[in-house]
Amino acid sequence: MAKFLHNFCLRSPRIKTSTMSDKDKEKQAKAAKEAKPETIDETEVVEAEVVDVDPVDEADETEALKKQLAEAQAALDKEKREYVFLLAEFDNYRKRAGREKSEIIRNASEKAMKDLLPIVDDMERGIEANKSSDSAEAIKEGLQLIYNKLVKYLENNGVKPIESTGKNFDPDLHNAIAMVPTDDPDQKGKVIDTPTKGYTINDKVLRHASVAVGQ
Repeated sequence: MAKFLHNFCLRSPRIKTSTMSDKDKEKQAKAAKEAKPETIDETEVVEAEVVDVDPVDEADETEALKKQLAEAQAALDKEKREYVFLLAEFDNYRKRAGREKSEIIRNASEKAMKDLLPIVDDMERGIEANKSSDSAEAIKEGLQLIYNKLVKYLENNGVKPIESTGKNFDPDLHNAIAMVPTDDPDQKGKVIDTPTKGYTINDKVLRHASVAVGQ
């Protein structure tokens, strides 16, 4: 019987067991460890990033900012001084221009009055001559000379009479003081009479002509 069992064991195939030896377990654990991806330490990454940035010298940066501020303040002070200077110059110019304008107006008035004096002299001489003369013709001629001299003076100063009688009524030049009925259709809307002459000075109306208009 013992011999039979011995022969049976030799002839039967050996059954592999699933039992793993300690050595095999160590190999398997080592292989699993090597296959596992490495984890990155966030602390190390942060520290590496901080190390990569160049350090800034705060003292130098403060001095640079102070220098820039001082330069900007100096430029602002310069602009302010120039502005005050220009403002004072403009104020002086305004005052000077005002004085010059007043002087021009005053001098122009003086010249106008001075040029009228010879006409006044002629009128005074005419009045004196009339006292000792009974000739109406001499008086008439004297008045005509004074009138012509006065008209010439006005023309020299840009003053000219406005032509009215026989012209179409123009509200920019004429001031209608009367409407005169007329049977002549050619006279309708025209100036029939000019009781008071109008004048322009340098092509600007100095006084409108007072006229009677046909209707």
